[in-house]
Amino acid sequence: MTSSVSALGKVAVMFGGLSAERDVSLRSGAAVLKALQDAGVNAFAFDPKTASLADLAASGATRVFIVLHGRGGEDGSMQGALQQLGLPFTGSGVMGSALAMDKIRCKWLFQAQQLPTAPFAVVHSNDTDFAGLLASLGGKVMVKPANEGSSIGMSAASTAQELEQAIAAALKYDSEILVERWINGREFTVAILNGQVLPIVEMRTPRAFYDYEAKYQANSTEYLCPAPLSTEQTAAMQLTALKAFNAVGASGWGRVDIMLDDSGQHYLLEVNTVPGMTEKSLVPMAAKASGLTFQQLVLAILTPTQGAA
Repeated sequence: MTSSVSALGKVAVMFGGLSAERDVSLRSGAAVLKALQDAGVNAFAFDPKTASLADLAASGATRVFIVLHGRGGEDGSMQGALQQLGLPFTGSGVMGSALAMDKIRCKWLFQAQQLPTAPFAVVHSNDTDFAGLLASLGGKVMVKPANEGSSIGMSAASTAQELEQAIAAALKYDSEILVERWINGREFTVAILNGQVLPIVEMRTPRAFYDYEAKYQANSTEYLCPAPLSTEQTAAMQLTALKAFNAVGASGWGRVDIMLDDSGQHYLLEVNTVPGMTEKSLVPMAAKASGLTFQQLVLAILTPTQGAA
């Protein structure tokens, strides 16, 4: 074990949890844990579903690598708990995590910062004028729960009946629903690592959109990194991503999702503060394109922990 690795102390890799994204988190966490252990780090698995924070406090851990996706791990609540325990942790702090997790408040922030994002509406129940809402947003929309990730609870709608069904489905996950104008075009993601913007990844899928199946199950999804964009488009998209990341108060590492429409205008979708770290994940892909191995990426994420002395 090198002195730099030993200086990291005993690392709890926190994954699993109780959110709807548990299965993805288990895969991400297993990959991160293996990479750290292979690098000689004294790392161990910690699943908040099966162990308590009292167990964590008694474990002798000196810092925490958070690989929890979704509620309870990516929304600021675990970050606040670790802060109270005095345990340094990876990624964004309480505020950045909470704001990035909330798609609706993210949209308001983007608007306030005059960052490009698609027109939208907020729905609190399925008691609404579906036809009127659909018409006001251009006739086709994407419906999203405010606080879920991995495209869980998301669906597209182009008729009033489809919109009603999509909102009802999303309400199973959240009481606040984001209804966003559909953007025809290409989908990209921009990874950010310790203040540096990594090469852009383009995701292409034959499915209606880059949904849960396209992300984690389908073999038909195509990834292009660096994305085939002009120098000007690349620079503009990376700058927008960095501004969005900073606007929500995110830090350390993360990923910003962006659409590019048929006219060449790009639009922010959302900021992810604990993105996937599975074999199909996008941040490792972008890191590889910038010359970083998965192990180097994991160590780079771990080093500048929140609350570190």
